[in-house]
Amino acid sequence: MHLRTRALVCALRPHGEHGTIARLMTPESGLMAGYVRGGRSRRIRPVLLPGNIVEAEFRARTEDQLPGLTIELVASRSGLFGEPLPAAAIEWACALTAAILPEGQGYPRIYAALDGVLAAIEAAPAARRWASALVRYELLLLSELGFGLDLSQCVVTGSSEELLWVSPKSGAAVSKEAGEAHREKLLSLPGFLSAGGEADDWDQIFDGLRLTGHFLARDLLDERRNDVMAARERLVERLRRAA
Repeated sequence: MHLRTRALVCALRPHGEHGTIARLMTPESGLMAGYVRGGRSRRIRPVLLPGNIVEAEFRARTEDQLPGLTIELVASRSGLFGEPLPAAAIEWACALTAAILPEGQGYPRIYAALDGVLAAIEAAPAARRWASALVRYELLLLSELGFGLDLSQCVVTGSSEELLWVSPKSGAAVSKEAGEAHREKLLSLPGFLSAGGEADDWDQIFDGLRLTGHFLARDLLDERRNDVMAARERLVERLRRAA
């Protein structure tokens, strides 16, 4: 096996005395793992930061063998790791991607969306500008892996008007008319997810994060909840401080 491709660094695990197993998100082949010789050295460690864009070359004698991986830095986001909020956002987006995607399966929409979210975190002057994009990225992951939410019409009435909530069981939208009597049992549906555009305020963003967080924890992270969701909890706490 031989593959050379542009990739996003998502997750790292020490291997042996000096090496690192890196998991990268690629445009065509999806999530791929490879062994980086000397991956914990001073020279290579800054290249393997989550969120960095690299040129990666995977080589293996057989498909069952863990490929050897060599990398060249294309674009670094190391400067963002000195800022707690962007650092937490990059950590979460990359950790989530690495935790839930099967290796070796192409997800071009997920690659493009992750690349876009990381670029937004890097470029946006305020967190509210990229936080809504992060919520949409979480929704996309749910959809691409078969757990998409139906936010287009009310599950009870079939109406597309005044969609205010989502059923925590079915993942379907609920209208004001149908859900008023049960609102305490439903998840709020922020307007930027039902109508498009950007979130109007922080309350909408936190409603969006509660919504996606419920289904991520239930459907995709059940067995890995404590390890991966801890990164999300750090992000949400820092967003609350910034709000």
